[in-house]
Amino acid sequence: MKKKILVIEDNPMVVKSLEFKLLKEGYDVSIAIDGRSAMEQLEANNFDLILTDLMLPFVSGSQLIEHIKKNHPNIPIIVLSTATQEDIITDAFNMGVDDFITKPFSPNELALRVKRSIGSFKNQFSHK
Repeated sequence: MKKKILVIEDNPMVVKSLEFKLLKEGYDVSIAIDGRSAMEQLEANNFDLILTDLMLPFVSGSQLIEHIKKNHPNIPIIVLSTATQEDIITDAFNMGVDDFITKPFSPNELALRVKRSIGSFKNQFSHK
């Protein structure tokens, strides 16, 4: 069964790039262009991984991450951001994200990190 990834990103060019690469890698991809629609999709579907930007309309990436960690604590989260300031990256990890990728990113690096995050998510449950 295909692994399901929720991509939360408001930039159409980034969405296209992510969707293209993830579909090519064999994942089932859902898109949310803002935090509000992401929360709706999270309630309606089960996801194996979340890729999110921090700068989103309506609900900030930080608020969204808090919501996910509270309501879906076992779903790995990878943050995609143009932010390179150490404090922003540190804050993201302190909120419990699993990985942080700086934009622009290499599609191959993205694929490897997604695979690694989904793999560790799967292993988390195979040992219980």
